[in-house]
Amino acid sequence: MKKPFSKRHCFACILLMSFAVFSQNIEHIKAPENIKSIQLKPTKVNSYAPIIKLGEAIELSFDDLDGDEKNYTYTIIHCDYDWQQSRIVPTEYLNGLSSDNIRNYNNAFNTYQSYTHYQLGIPNERLSIKLSGNYILQVKDDLDALIFTRRFVVYEPQVTVGVSVHKSPVIEKFNTHQNVQFTVNTGTFKINNPREEIKIKIYQNNDWHTEFSNLVPQFYSGSQLIYKYGDKSLFEAGNEYLFFDTKDIRSATNNIQRVNVAQVYNTYLYADVDRHNKPYTYYPDVNGNFVIRMIDNATAITEADYSWVHFSLALPYNKDKQIYVYGNFNDWRLSDNNEMHFNKSTHYYEAKILLKQGFYNYKYIVKASDKTALNAISGNYYQTENSYTVLVYFTAFGSRYDRVIGRGVANSKNLQN
Repeated sequence: MKKPFSKRHCFACILLMSFAVFSQNIEHIKAPENIKSIQLKPTKVNSYAPIIKLGEAIELSFDDLDGDEKNYTYTIIHCDYDWQQSRIVPTEYLNGLSSDNIRNYNNAFNTYQSYTHYQLGIPNERLSIKLSGNYILQVKDDLDALIFTRRFVVYEPQVTVGVSVHKSPVIEKFNTHQNVQFTVNTGTFKINNPREEIKIKIYQNNDWHTEFSNLVPQFYSGSQLIYKYGDKSLFEAGNEYLFFDTKDIRSATNNIQRVNVAQVYNTYLYADVDRHNKPYTYYPDVNGNFVIRMIDNATAITEADYSWVHFSLALPYNKDKQIYVYGNFNDWRLSDNNEMHFNKSTHYYEAKILLKQGFYNYKYIVKASDKTALNAISGNYYQTENSYTVLVYFTAFGSRYDRVIGRGVANSKNLQN
């Protein structure tokens, strides 16, 4: 005779099912063609990195070029150090609902390109975040289909992180790389086993693809964890980003050759060249980011128009390489939308990308044999201005989630020997 199915058995099954759900991989997908100008950043002025202190605000914004006021929802998911879903439930890391409608949207006004502009602030009246950690923000349509995802990080300042940028100690990379060194000052924060409980991530210019991780402290000095690696924290220095500005979308300005209108605006940039063997030249950039703006900037979110921006690169054809236009405007991704194609008539690699009015940084990168070279075309120069971010993760013995307990930043403007 079979034993009756008790409440205890039922609870155990639910618990096992929950663990199966929480251990699943998070799907990271690029946005469809109708979704443009996605930004997820702090509300502070001149802040671009989607990294905030616990209690601070972050804002998502994007445009839907269909312009039909769709009903979009969002979901916030807590992740571990490796960006996989944590084993904690939403009520543990959120106050309020983990999913809700995006209620703030407005249609474009007086533009050639129609669109609906959506905005979401976090925290809001329905939700706030309780725990530090890595987070995934998912946006879905009214059929619960995933439209796009974005990453962000919430940290709690339990430790301080001192970061410095140095010239490469490796002689053969002295002119092409930069070395990041840092010290974690734990103060009164209790860490029993730093090699097991502390994890580190380093990013260059807030590009998720530049991640350095798996570093352990080299030295201990009282409450300090010291990381002064010579080779394990070497970054390619790269070059300053190229740029253009379409705030006055009708005019040909610096780096813009001409503009015309055919249904929407078309902006033709001057042809760029291979810079990897050219002398280094400094000019200010925003490290691959972009800013939506127009001459009357107060109404840019709904009155800024779109333009097909035409990129061209003077580079000999190579059938074994794929060339892409790269920057935060496409979430640092490689896709058909930003791939360049060789034009046999002009002898240029060319691409056209639909972009909203604003100031944009970009560069050209190479993919060959499934390997991506971020600086094969731009070159590497130790003088390049780069921003570096160090994140400190803490996982206490027996804990079910990874905390982010410190953040440190440094800029290579203050390059040390």
